[in-house]
Amino acid sequence: MILITSFFNDSTLRIAPKLLGKFLVRKIGKRRIEGIITEVEAYVGPYDRASHASRGKTPRTEVMFGKPGYWYVYLVYGMHHCLNIITEREGYPAAILIRSVGVEADPRGSIRGFTQMITGPGRVCKYFKIDKRFNKMSANKKSGLWIEDRGIRISARDIKRGKRIGVDYAGKWRNKPWRFFFANV
Repeated sequence: MILITSFFNDSTLRIAPKLLGKFLVRKIGKRRIEGIITEVEAYVGPYDRASHASRGKTPRTEVMFGKPGYWYVYLVYGMHHCLNIITEREGYPAAILIRSVGVEADPRGSIRGFTQMITGPGRVCKYFKIDKRFNKMSANKKSGLWIEDRGIRISARDIKRGKRIGVDYAGKWRNKPWRFFFANV
C-alpha cells in the first residue's frame, strides 16, 4: 500500500520511527528500484537550528512549508543529493531525511532479509537515481518515487534513537535524539 498524504500529516517524531520497515520505491520506465528504509532523521519546525527552515522561508526551503507527503531534495557539497519527505501541517516546516536503505530485501517481510546496505543520504539518492527533479513533487506513482507499507511489523525494541549526524553547527539542537534506526542490522 502506497503511503498517502494523510500518513505524513502528523507529528514528525511519531512518523519518523514508523518509516522504518517501509519501502522506498523508484520507477524508471518498466524498472523498479526498491529497498527497505533502515535509518531516518527528523527535522522539526522553525526553531530547529539543524533544519534548513530555521532561517525562514526561502526559495530553497519553500517546499518544507508546504503540504505533507512531498519530496524535498537538495544538494550538499555541490555533489550529493539528499531525499526528505515533508511532514506535519502546511505552513509548519518539518521533514524526515532518508539516511539508509537495505536493498534486495526479502519479500516475505524480514527486516534483516536484505543483502546490501545503502548507507548515507547521498548514496541512497545515487542508488535510486534521485536528483533535484523530484524536489516539490508528491510522493506517489505519478512522480515515480513513493513509499510503500508492505505490512512489516517492527517491535519498539528493534528501533534505536541517536543524535543526528553532520549538524554540529546547530548548537544544542545537534544533540536531539531524532535519528531513528534499526538495532542489530
